[in-house]
Amino acid sequence: MSGTMNLATAFAASVEKRPDKIALYWGESEFSYATLSAQSRAVAAELTGKFGVKPGDRVALWVKNCPEFVSSVFGILSAGGVVVPINNFFKPAEVSYIVNDSGANVLITDAELAAHSDTLKAARPSLEILRIEQFGAIGATDSRFTVHDSLAESDLAALLYTSGTTGHPKGAMLTHGNFLHNVASCVVALKVREDDRVVVALPQFHSFMFTVGTLLPVLCGCGILLLKTLHPFKSVLEEIARHRGTILPAVPSFYRAVLAVPEFGRLPLRLCVSGGAPLPVEVFNEFTRKFPFPLREGYGPTESSPVATVNPIYGINKPGSIGKPIPNVELSIHDEAGQELPVGAIGEICICGGNVMRGYWNQPEETAKVLRDGWLYTGDVGYRDAEGYYYITDRKKDMLLVNGINVYPREIEEVIYQFPGVKEAAVIGVPDPRKGEQPVAFVTAAEGQTLEEKALLQFVRGKLADYKVPKRIVFMPALPRNATGKILKTALRQQPLV
Repeated sequence: MSGTMNLATAFAASVEKRPDKIALYWGESEFSYATLSAQSRAVAAELTGKFGVKPGDRVALWVKNCPEFVSSVFGILSAGGVVVPINNFFKPAEVSYIVNDSGANVLITDAELAAHSDTLKAARPSLEILRIEQFGAIGATDSRFTVHDSLAESDLAALLYTSGTTGHPKGAMLTHGNFLHNVASCVVALKVREDDRVVVALPQFHSFMFTVGTLLPVLCGCGILLLKTLHPFKSVLEEIARHRGTILPAVPSFYRAVLAVPEFGRLPLRLCVSGGAPLPVEVFNEFTRKFPFPLREGYGPTESSPVATVNPIYGINKPGSIGKPIPNVELSIHDEAGQELPVGAIGEICICGGNVMRGYWNQPEETAKVLRDGWLYTGDVGYRDAEGYYYITDRKKDMLLVNGINVYPREIEEVIYQFPGVKEAAVIGVPDPRKGEQPVAFVTAAEGQTLEEKALLQFVRGKLADYKVPKRIVFMPALPRNATGKILKTALRQQPLV
């Protein structure tokens, strides 16, 4: 990948080296590098020719996992555009916010999600929609489209939206250089080889999969094994075995589930990587006892493209640790004043390196809070041991991790407050053996009002992705507060949920 200035030219170089190699497996279908390249160029030609996309224009991508996600990403990049992947579990109101905030005038989506086109266009009248089902027809257009090679490493490649404590997601501005840097570091850290096949079981829009499940394999000449479904689990095992998947990145809840599946140990995997949420030590220990291939925990926020650390594949692996910084990335523990802390001292985990974002889209104040003196302040609290391994002791204030996806209580609270008759609302996370955590809401009714849990949940479900909907709602006459009137979530966490 050396000498490439942007992701589109890096992809073109990878295709040129191995046009006939299978780049992606999807059920019965196989896509060669040449096929993915031709489809990407056709998408790029359509974006520039029909929709007038120019370098720097944002193009939103709202699809469920599919091969077209990959050709859309490289089609947008080849046209010089900026990819804005959107969570496919989002409801139209959430999608509209991101489309408007990013200033995207084109949305690539699928037939099922395109059913919401009218709602999205009402919120943004300039929005044009390109459906992936049309890719076959546009494939006939000029696939000799010239890839934009004028883009530099410092140019924007993607806006990856990350849930914000302010209630609205923020767009992390990630450059071509950020991703190239992160891919190169991951190749070394994960010992990636050309004969590897990366199993994509998580949603492709997720920053972890955007880099490790999409960019890394195709820029390195590996294969992507894109799973059609995770249910039943038997089909997952069959797919991995049939297409000989070798690297499996997933979230802790996935690894907890496979502990009950002895056949998992017979798969051709050589490495499992856990990210997106803390890996419980007991899950790691049982996995290591039962299965022949290693499970390694890593860490990284969206703002660092995202991978920042991983436990070494060979060498000392410390359960409960997020590992060591990947090559060419630095980590440090800082106090409130920004001073570096010694070994063992608890403070904020900070990241420095070519993988760190340029800032948040149109949010200079939020950017200034997290980018200081060349360091990204993650908001995660932890410490470093004497051998340079990092540990997270506390997470961003109040944040929940549901199946490895960040959920901020304030976003849910603000929707609950919109429901007639609600006086106060507070959301906390409760442990869940399957999902890691689940939100639970505590609500008080306005004077003289009666609230029904079913109606309130139905209201929330209409406005937020299903995984953000509280597992239950607990009605209270008043919420506990401290002396300054702040709602005490610590007291709510101690409430028995009968």
